[in-house]
Amino acid sequence: MEAKRSDGHEKPSSSTEEAPLVEPKKAAEPGRRGYGGGRWCYVILATFLLSLTLLYLLSRSGWASSQAWIQGDGVVVDKDNKGNEDASSPSIDARKHKLLGGLLSPDFDEQSCVSRYKSALYRKASPLLPSSYLSARLRKYEALHKKCGPNTTLYKKSVEQLKSNHSVENLECNYMVWTPYNGLGNRMLTIASAFLYALLTNRVLLIQVTDESHDLFCEPFPGTSWVLPSDFPIKDMSSNHRNSPVTYGNMIKNKVINLSANSSVESVPPYVYIYLVDDYKHFDGLFFCEEEQLFLNKVNWIVLQSDIYLVPSFFLWTQYKDELQQLFPAKDTVFHHLGRYLFHPTNSVWALITRYYESYLAQAEERIGLQIRTFNWPRISFEEFYKQVISCSLREKLLPNITDDEQSYLSRSSNTGKPKAVLVVSLYGRYYEQIKSMYYDHPTTTGEIISVFQPTHAEQQHTEKRDHNQKALAEIYLLSLVDVLVTSSFSTFGYVGQSLGGLRPWVLLWPQNEKAPDPPCGRALSMEPCFLNPFYFDCKSKKEIDPGSLVRYIRHCEDRVSGVKLVD
Repeated sequence: MEAKRSDGHEKPSSSTEEAPLVEPKKAAEPGRRGYGGGRWCYVILATFLLSLTLLYLLSRSGWASSQAWIQGDGVVVDKDNKGNEDASSPSIDARKHKLLGGLLSPDFDEQSCVSRYKSALYRKASPLLPSSYLSARLRKYEALHKKCGPNTTLYKKSVEQLKSNHSVENLECNYMVWTPYNGLGNRMLTIASAFLYALLTNRVLLIQVTDESHDLFCEPFPGTSWVLPSDFPIKDMSSNHRNSPVTYGNMIKNKVINLSANSSVESVPPYVYIYLVDDYKHFDGLFFCEEEQLFLNKVNWIVLQSDIYLVPSFFLWTQYKDELQQLFPAKDTVFHHLGRYLFHPTNSVWALITRYYESYLAQAEERIGLQIRTFNWPRISFEEFYKQVISCSLREKLLPNITDDEQSYLSRSSNTGKPKAVLVVSLYGRYYEQIKSMYYDHPTTTGEIISVFQPTHAEQQHTEKRDHNQKALAEIYLLSLVDVLVTSSFSTFGYVGQSLGGLRPWVLLWPQNEKAPDPPCGRALSMEPCFLNPFYFDCKSKKEIDPGSLVRYIRHCEDRVSGVKLVD
């Protein structure tokens, strides 16, 4: 179906016959007024040329209304672009927007992964541009990955080394292997964490792709793959290794490895298994100590199992302080940049996203996202949580109040209220039904037209199913395309959506005594995800510390007091 143009203009019809601009000169016939017809042709031509000139001048002056949006035919119109003519050159702007300000490499076949370059057309250009240093480091990393990636000579050499009983000093390629654990939001947060760690420690990131995660993301690095080959010699990486003797924490606890900085390379194991799932113990948490990092730098292969966002802890390491400052001058943009760099939905998932967006959300003047996630703890009834969602939305003026004054609504000569689309993302359909009924049964006090949509309501999470994960990824991306967002406490799904979209959401706060709290929500300090379970231990003093009070740019989360997040 052909999409309608959003600017309200019809495509001009073209005539099959065109009159010549200048008629051939001929003698005046009796009864005619000589050369009048030819003169009018000159007038028409002059008027046409003048109109073209005015249109050109208007387009150069940047006259338009106030935001970037997308026409139905996929053309980006930047309505805020005023001023510098060189900077506003369409070809320069289009390229910068397409590559996210230098974040993405241009070295891909666009049709193999349409979302990589087309996703920029579906949201406003982010004012949070990547640093030139980050862009340069990503290009350098891509070259390293191409040299050391799967099935290369250096990769095969490293795998052969892995089969030995110790690491090799100064090996050309070292690796960070990510293994899947928990839901899709958790996985995306930990992949980004693993990638930043690989970037800092000059490792190559490889991810284990299982059946349920196949056909979710495109390859992020040109000319190579980030997928761990199926014949990788370490098996059973996805199972829970909490009590396994192969975890780094248990190896330290049982004194299997020597943490001395002067330990010989022969005593360093060929790989270590880092267990940082949210129930990790003290010895697992020693990974966050700088002394342990000096030891881990000697290990050729690191395997990570985690379901939490580890990035804030990296900013406490003095050895990477300068590097991180150059990579992320605005510290609350880490996942915003890394997520948009790494996670490009495959064509099958992108088709889900764009079909839904264009069918239900594209024509709205404002899009409001409500991400509603409930847990078994703390307990709260449907009625109470629904009341909290609505109370937050009305209190913060994200949604308009309703009225019973139907006559006032009907007496309007025309509807002047702007249309708003509400995107409800939840496992459950009851919240959507209630909100839809609220605005179907009552007019709004502002005259705004509210449409409510929900893509799916699976009722239960099925991370083990591929089609469930594809739809979950589509919903995460749809959330990232809204203008304002309400998220649920403790939800990694919401964390990913807000960060990809560059949104600072209103967070629904924890219930109190099974009741909706007052206030019902609070504005997030930043778009960054929360590190839900940080390490409360100072490795040097061997004492308990508060990681949310050490530096000004790491603060406690709105939705989990014991968690920490990056702010700027």
